[in-house]
Amino acid sequence: MEAGTLYIVATPIGNLGDITLRAVETLRGVDLIVAEDTRVTRKLLSAYGISAPLTSYHAHTPAKKQAELIRKLEAGASLALVTDAGTPGISDPAVRLVRAAIEAGVAVVPVPGPTALVAALSASGLPTDTFTFEGFLSTKAGRRTRRLEELAALGHTVVLYESPRRLKRLLAELVETFGPTRPCVVAREVSKRYEEFIRGSVAEVAEAFSGREVKGEVTVLVGPPPKRGTG
Repeated sequence: MEAGTLYIVATPIGNLGDITLRAVETLRGVDLIVAEDTRVTRKLLSAYGISAPLTSYHAHTPAKKQAELIRKLEAGASLALVTDAGTPGISDPAVRLVRAAIEAGVAVVPVPGPTALVAALSASGLPTDTFTFEGFLSTKAGRRTRRLEELAALGHTVVLYESPRRLKRLLAELVETFGPTRPCVVAREVSKRYEEFIRGSVAEVAEAFSGREVKGEVTVLVGPPPKRGTG
């Protein structure tokens, strides 16, 4: 590994076989792995016989610890940044450490791999030439409604992350703001054992989840409205 480098390493979002050879090589070779949850990452490392030291970095990590990590990089250490699943910095706090490293003049190198939004989009059947990734919406009602109305006005596919306990609420909101007939896909547990894609109109997808308990990671995709003259 290159000295004084922060590697942004994507890890599996479900199936451990989705990890890349380069990611395994990088995790084996760095001086320190910086993980969102060391317990989760330790399971991944154990599966591949990787014994590099671990430290945590998450939404509540104090500025003092972030500064310590930057000092390690400036002193020549190589660090691998990982999230619990997927690509660091996509809807998680890893972006703060990446920004700090860039501001310190440290080399930042991506090690590409899985990310839920691209996996879900690729299998959704919705238009992919242009799309907006929103991530998680605000939980504040007013702000949330305003943003959904803005997204509904767009003429292309919209991708959202949502927690399973709020999925039914989101689908009801989509019926109100996007309209019941817009094409919609909910991708649940992508790359995991119980992966499923529920496709239909927004109203149909909302109905499909109305009488069931929702578990696991959820990605919601809403397609553009039909072109004029196509019904």
